[in-house]
Amino acid sequence: MKKITQIAAIMAAACAANANETNCVLTQRERAVALVSAYAAAGNQQELKESLAFGLEEGVRVNEFKEILVQVYAYCGFPRSLNALNTYMNLLEERGNKDKIGKDPSPLPNSPSIKFGEKNQSKLVGGKVEGKLFEFAPAIDAFLKSHLFGDIFGRDNIDWRTRELATIAMLAAMDGVESQLESHIKIGKRNGISDSTVNEVLKLAKSCSKINVPFPIGDENTAYAQYFTGKSWLAPLSSNKELGIPIANVTFAPKCRNNWHSHTCGQILIAVGGMGYYQERGKPARLLTPGEIVEIQPNVVHWHGASPNVSFSHLAITCNPQENKNSWFEPVSDKEYADAVSE
Repeated sequence: MKKITQIAAIMAAACAANANETNCVLTQRERAVALVSAYAAAGNQQELKESLAFGLEEGVRVNEFKEILVQVYAYCGFPRSLNALNTYMNLLEERGNKDKIGKDPSPLPNSPSIKFGEKNQSKLVGGKVEGKLFEFAPAIDAFLKSHLFGDIFGRDNIDWRTRELATIAMLAAMDGVESQLESHIKIGKRNGISDSTVNEVLKLAKSCSKINVPFPIGDENTAYAQYFTGKSWLAPLSSNKELGIPIANVTFAPKCRNNWHSHTCGQILIAVGGMGYYQERGKPARLLTPGEIVEIQPNVVHWHGASPNVSFSHLAITCNPQENKNSWFEPVSDKEYADAVSE
């Protein structure tokens, strides 16, 4: 019980620390679902066990958590799902198998077909899902429709909002899946998850993840705040004047971006966390995920910032700092930003 109390305290502290942004919209039950999903995805069995116990105390039914941990395999693989289910099974035995079981899913069609799954997928997403990837590998399209959206999302003992809340938490606890996370945030919003709910889930999931940006975030960016739309943080990493290569880690909150600007001697950006965008005036925006490098030529007018729902961090390297001058122009309008991130 002491450990469960600690879990509750951690969640309450996270909620209080971000009260202005999230308004603590998640119930304790929903927070337990988010934590269980994130810890299962991260492979942290000890914290998963404590979060499962906390959720059961908050009224989550045995079958509801079972559904979520089975769903883990669709997004994180069989090993994570099997390990999580084994942890859950052992916990229930330790608790005497006395927790309330909850509903079983309604029977599925005798043979869930691609058409059955496609109907669920279209309803969940808001339209027919097509793309070059599915033309390139039609088998994955068939598996998604018949199995993920047929066999899994066709099970109705937890609703789609809960499934998407869990999926967002799973993906947020993983590295290298930023585009899928962005897509599921959009799907979640379509199925009743608010912006403030997404923000709180992302914060909880980040606290569960073993994967973090390997650089300090620093303090809130006040030096250049007038040239940013939204909240950002700045952490100088190298200030040795003899070396002459200033490097800083810049972190953007979701939707944050800097104004149109240019550098007389150019700049180099290295994406290190989250998902962001870079755009030069008159050209399509470029999606940035960790590991990508942008070499900005001298006097090229551009902007960079975070995606609509996922924060973004990059290293900014100043070229020829003794001669390099910044020119700041107008903010990137909401329409310019929306057009850029939807391309």
